[in-house]
Amino acid sequence: MNAFARLNLALGIACAAALALAVALGETTLSADQWREAFVDPTSGPADVLWRIRAPRAACALFVGAALGLGGAVMQGLLRNPLAEPGVLGVSAGGGAAAALAIVLGLASVPGGVELASVAGAGLAALALLAFVQRVPSPAGLILFGVALSALGAAGTALVFNLAPTPLAAAEVMAWLMGSVENRGWAEVAWIVAPAALAAGLAHLCGPGLRGLALGEDTARTLGLRLQRLRTLALLAASLAAGAAVAVAGAIGFVGLVAPHLVRRFVRDDPGRLWAPSALAGGLILMVADLAVRIIPTEQELKLGVVTSLVGAPLFALIAARAARSWRS
Repeated sequence: MNAFARLNLALGIACAAALALAVALGETTLSADQWREAFVDPTSGPADVLWRIRAPRAACALFVGAALGLGGAVMQGLLRNPLAEPGVLGVSAGGGAAAALAIVLGLASVPGGVELASVAGAGLAALALLAFVQRVPSPAGLILFGVALSALGAAGTALVFNLAPTPLAAAEVMAWLMGSVENRGWAEVAWIVAPAALAAGLAHLCGPGLRGLALGEDTARTLGLRLQRLRTLALLAASLAAGAAVAVAGAIGFVGLVAPHLVRRFVRDDPGRLWAPSALAGGLILMVADLAVRIIPTEQELKLGVVTSLVGAPLFALIAARAARSWRS
């Protein structure tokens, strides 16, 4: 077994252990009899706690984190920028603005209404990115256009807040945008699994191209790489991953930035192999963070997006400082 396979195996075991802990631990402590009842009687109260509340929530955290980690790895490889992440392209902001509008319009009471609106908003942002990259095939230009889309999405969200018909509607939008996997069920797990799997397939196809692109665009062209096709596939992968994550869990920042950096040195900075361990690391990060918000004794449960931002912002500053030193040298 090579080092890459051992890395993925170790991360997979860590994810499985975190998933088991997330199901086992919570506000309610189950006795040995209740544990036995949960496995014997699927209609019992303990079974509801384990398999209908904790398990789907943990699974949502796993797949949302994996989607964000995968998206971050693909974006950092495509843009050759260690500070890139899915949010930098404006896909998350587009999905968030569309979801906020859906909540204000009362679509939260419709099954899948908010999720479909978020996916549509993220899809529109992705289409705009694809149209832009067809005309301006420049990493710097793509980043700037992504920043513009992010600003537009933030402005749209602010407009929704401004025009919210009631304070309750505004509060619902704020709660959703802070990010959480609380009260998520197996239906929400289904929402994230299919797009994440498709994004993983696209990331796998991009692997050899991202490896060649790391040598520079001129070298990549001499190797026969079709850069336009590579950019399209990579953008689709990152957009699918980010859009699905926002649709299910709201805005959760910094996971897509931090996860690739935690595993980068183990793959020797190979962007073609970075996405798989980054996805596992992202899932592990978000499961641990969600477990922390559940067991930390607070009067009101902390929002998952708040916790990841509090931890991720200092790590972002550290990564930026290291990148600045490498650029100066």
